[in-house]
Amino acid sequence: MDYKESGIARRYAEQLATQMRKGLLSYLVLIITREPANPSDIIRRLHEAGMTVVEGTIYPLLLRLQRDGLLKHEWRDNPDGPPRKFYTTTELGQAVETELKQEMRSLTKTIRNLEKESRQP
Repeated sequence: MDYKESGIARRYAEQLATQMRKGLLSYLVLIITREPANPSDIIRRLHEAGMTVVEGTIYPLLLRLQRDGLLKHEWRDNPDGPPRKFYTTTELGQAVETELKQEMRSLTKTIRNLEKESRQP
């Protein structure tokens, strides 16, 4: 069977890629919120970096990160409308981001090493 032709390989790869993106999203949000950012800013920055995320994904994540003590928020006046929530990493969030950065470096090194050794595309 030609798995490439049937689309099986592509669908499976897309499922794995979705899981990887979900796993990375918390880390990316912690990076973005080193400086205060509202949800629209976070979504825009992720999009500019090449990751498409919708509000339905980002809001529950922000709430979870805040509940877990990694983010805090403050309300800021908005000249164009109602006040807006801006999120910033807490001290714990900064520590978690630092740990995740080390994990990402280690994973990236592992991937590079395995790809060098592999003769498969």
